Amino acid sequence: MSRTPVLAGLGATVPPRVVTNEELSQRLGTDDHWIRTRTGITQRHWADPKTATGDLAVTAAQRALRSAGDNRVDMLILATSTPDHPMPATAPDVAARLGLGPIAAFDISVACAGFVYALASAAGAIAAGIAERVLVIGADIWSTRLNPQDRNTAVIFGDGAGAALLRAGRPDEPGALAGFDLGGDGTHKDLALVPGAGSRQRSEPDTTGEADDYLTMRGKEIFTHAVHRMAESSAQLLKKIDWSASDIDRVAGHQANVRILHTVADLLEVDRSRVLIHLDRVGNTSAASIPLALTDAAADGRLAPGHRVLMTSFGGGLSWGSAALTWPPIPVSDVLA
Repeated sequence: MSRTPVLAGLGATVPPRVVTNEELSQRLGTDDHWIRTRTGITQRHWADPKTATGDLAVTAAQRALRSAGDNRVDMLILATSTPDHPMPATAPDVAARLGLGPIAAFDISVACAGFVYALASAAGAIAAGIAERVLVIGADIWSTRLNPQDRNTAVIFGDGAGAALLRAGRPDEPGALAGFDLGGDGTHKDLALVPGAGSRQRSEPDTTGEADDYLTMRGKEIFTHAVHRMAESSAQLLKKIDWSASDIDRVAGHQANVRILHTVADLLEVDRSRVLIHLDRVGNTSAASIPLALTDAAADGRLAPGHRVLMTSFGGGLSWGSAALTWPPIPVSDVLA
């Protein structure tokens, strides 16, 4: 029988500072109604200057290991677009701080689709016999890369981290990942971009400045691509694993915009009541958004053992991906615990 990745533990965290729509409205010349009707977000959490992505990743990982009831890990994959440093990768430091020993640990950068890509990478390592237990983390602190005067990005993003422990198991177990669908299209890389801080910046020294370190995003075009790609990827995955829309109990989509989530559900012919919503309280937390939404829903009972769950994501790159599993009976603590 093939080695299948099984979800054994889950944990997540957000920094304590709450930034409300009202607070941002005073600076951006907008209001709570404008933000809520366009995004569904009422508040977000931003890290203080002393907190880095790795700090949030460690906390989320500790909670996932506690959820699993087992600290054994032989690989760690961190999905992030806001690492602690351009070099070295943040994952080895996180592994060391967790006391995991000299295990394989690496970062992947796939923007908001990072967590699903990391899950797929972990699944491949387990299936190939490279690892028995893989800790997958999605963590981002985008508040450090937002232009404080740009309401198109400043109102959307929040900071956070979520982690999942996968172990080798059987395909018929609760928590077994049933399949994946991944995709990308680099011809649209400029739709969501941080122009500076990379090797491309060095080649154009006369065109760089402080603004090049900020995220730029063409929201309307991103919206259209996100809806199309998430729905298409989800449909392809459902076909692969022989699930129908009626089989889906919960949709854990990337928490970027409530209208995107609802439109994707409509295209899949899944009732909107089955869509997990967490962005209203935390904003778009990039690679952390899906594990944050799963943790929140599992903690308050909206997600229960036996539920068939579709995860689907979309991010800059462009990149997108979907995964599915039947929810296992694992203990999960509240995100703010």
